[in-house]
Amino acid sequence: MKLFALVALTMCAFAANSVLNRIGVALQGMDPLDFATVRTAAGAATLWLLIALRKAPRPSVLTGKRVAGAAALAVYMIGFSWAYITLDAGLGALILFGVLQVVVFGWAVFEGNNIPLLRWIGAVIALTGLCVLLWPSGEAAVPFGGAISMTIAGVAWAAYTLLGRTEPDPLGATAGNFLLCLPLVGAAMIWVGVGTMPLNGIITAIIAGAITSGVGYAMWYRALPSLPTTIAGIAQLSVPVIAVTAGVVFLSEPL
Repeated sequence: MKLFALVALTMCAFAANSVLNRIGVALQGMDPLDFATVRTAAGAATLWLLIALRKAPRPSVLTGKRVAGAAALAVYMIGFSWAYITLDAGLGALILFGVLQVVVFGWAVFEGNNIPLLRWIGAVIALTGLCVLLWPSGEAAVPFGGAISMTIAGVAWAAYTLLGRTEPDPLGATAGNFLLCLPLVGAAMIWVGVGTMPLNGIITAIIAGAITSGVGYAMWYRALPSLPTTIAGIAQLSVPVIAVTAGVVFLSEPL
């Protein structure tokens, strides 16, 4: 029951990231790379504050796994923020976690994991149901650029998820990933150029970074060692349903 509650709370945090990113970039007009940089900085600050408050030794940062995790996190952060210029919250989450589902299941097959038939059936039903629920119809269309950006983010998030399966220190690992990710995202922001940074957008990015990203990702790394790889992928298919509901309620997006 504790594991279920942890995963459920984490999925709500993931859905909130889609809504907050959509608010900051599309509604508040904040540049996507600026949003991603502030979000990463807020997440790193919060996580290292939590590290400082605990009694355990500080985690190692400059390791091969931390660098890989930081690189995957940076690609995800940039692609995720860029995509929400044009994508609704629910549609973006569908693309992100649909791609993740395919990559994670594919990796499980590549590793030779024994995937029960019922789990295959459940994954197919869940993914098909999401596509039926959220796929645009009528005059609606999927923005090509946003879809490509979110697809790249989905592959990166799948890599980040797979890297976290054997982490003995979830909080330390997430803190290290965020710290190393910050200069990567910041460099991309400087290269493109700093854009508009409205106060409400900055506040939204701080909330997304400190709470729904920093703490949310630490909770996810905490849950991953207890979850089979394929279950970790299937569980995240609940996020688009939560995100589209929040988008309708809070952002007046069409259902």
